[in-house]
Amino acid sequence: MIHPDDLAHCKEAIRTGSLSFHSASKLLPRSVRDPALALYAFCRLADDEVDEGQSKDRAVLDLEKRLGLAYAGKPRNAPEDRAFAAIVEQFDMPRALPEALLEGLAWDAMGRRYRTVSELHAYSARVASAVGVMMCVLMGVRDRHALARACDLGVAMQLTNIARDVGEDARAGRLYLPLDALKQSGVDAGRFLADPRCSNEIKSIVAGLLGSADRLYLKSQTGIAALPRRARTGIFAARLIYAGIGSSIRRNGCDSISYRARTTGLQKLGWIGQAGLLTMASCTMPRSAVIYGKPLPETAFLVEAAAQTSPAGPWGEGRSGELIAMFAELRARDGMRA
Repeated sequence: MIHPDDLAHCKEAIRTGSLSFHSASKLLPRSVRDPALALYAFCRLADDEVDEGQSKDRAVLDLEKRLGLAYAGKPRNAPEDRAFAAIVEQFDMPRALPEALLEGLAWDAMGRRYRTVSELHAYSARVASAVGVMMCVLMGVRDRHALARACDLGVAMQLTNIARDVGEDARAGRLYLPLDALKQSGVDAGRFLADPRCSNEIKSIVAGLLGSADRLYLKSQTGIAALPRRARTGIFAARLIYAGIGSSIRRNGCDSISYRARTTGLQKLGWIGQAGLLTMASCTMPRSAVIYGKPLPETAFLVEAAAQTSPAGPWGEGRSGELIAMFAELRARDGMRA
């Protein structure tokens, strides 16, 4: 079990670092809420270390070590690490899930850019859907169909984040808009990063991302009804709050460079009330056939990992081999800077 002091530290980290998740988490039953806050704190603090650290490569390599120590039952002496190790043990968390998140953070450290929407989905699968699937594990959900819809929700949320943060990312030298879409719109990526300005072309790309997110939000909603009843309101609320961010972006004319979309406390209360109504409706409505849709190709590996349908292959083969090669590249890059 998570030590109360470690849990209190994680709660404070989320309260100050992610208001949307903190608001939605209040609606989860305590048996899910506490480990969810600890899990999200570890993931959020890991993301912050890569984003804000002076050496992004070194931050990812440090996270790799911390992940290994947690799975060995010997976590680093820090509240979020001890809490995460407790989650790993208590819920039998498949290691492939946090490793997927770590891979996405490594892509950030390496400054990877994404040519197509599919490549952007692959990135979103790692930095967002992996967390959603880990949440399912905390709830005891291992059904493939529910897991696939949780992945849809994660990708939708990340696309919303990307659409909201275009200007902020560009001013920090980061670019997540699909390069093919920029090229087709006549936007030079280098010039845009050098002088981020709003244009009709950028607005159109942002609108396209929001449209893709909306379709995934609709698909994901069918999976929320497959979660334990007491957990549904919190997840419905998270889905509505993030979709609300998309609506705020549209009210700004899809200009995410001059403005950063925000939602108000009153709006959140409204979405929480709506989430309660959706939970009640989900208890009486028949299951939608949409839940049986195939997972996105870019998220299928997460579904299989969480469903635990087949034993993992030897370390060094398949995806683990790709991770080993990637970490070797990061070590070489970090060594060149030393």
